[in-house]
Amino acid sequence: MPWKSLCLALAALALTSVLAPRAEAASAREIDAGVVETLDRFFGKIRGADELANKATALLVFPSVVKAGIGLGGEYGEGALLIRGQTVDYYNTVSASVGFQLGVQERSIIIAFMTQSALDQFRRTSGWKVGVDGSVAIVTIGVGGAIDTNKITSPVVGFILDPKGLMYNLTLEGSKITRISR
Repeated sequence: MPWKSLCLALAALALTSVLAPRAEAASAREIDAGVVETLDRFFGKIRGADELANKATALLVFPSVVKAGIGLGGEYGEGALLIRGQTVDYYNTVSASVGFQLGVQERSIIIAFMTQSALDQFRRTSGWKVGVDGSVAIVTIGVGGAIDTNKITSPVVGFILDPKGLMYNLTLEGSKITRISR
């Protein structure tokens, strides 16, 4: 029976690559434009987001992270690290998953480094793994759709957005974030 499992896994992988949108490496200009658009949407839809961004030491923004799968799944996106509003590096995020999943989903991810030490640890690590090298607390929105920055105590917090707004009950656990050149 191992051949049957192997054949199913290969078929799922092939279908995943067919379903997923064409992934081409984005240029620095394309990534930067996506980052600006994502932050504009974030600040426009979530009250308190601009205050949080002002308190953060740095923001890591992935404008488009595509997840596709049929049983086996994968996720990929490219983004930029901003310090005081300026892009300093480019990164990609990659993860794999197994379980019931079918289709393609696109989302944006914003990770805020709230302390200098958390940012320094992230930048020192080659291939930073969420949950291993550092944890990211996913922020949920309180009453009235606002972020209460006084209640954020984690050194690294994350937000996951779909085209309609903030997404809930998701995790970045298992994602690997690596610096790329652009």
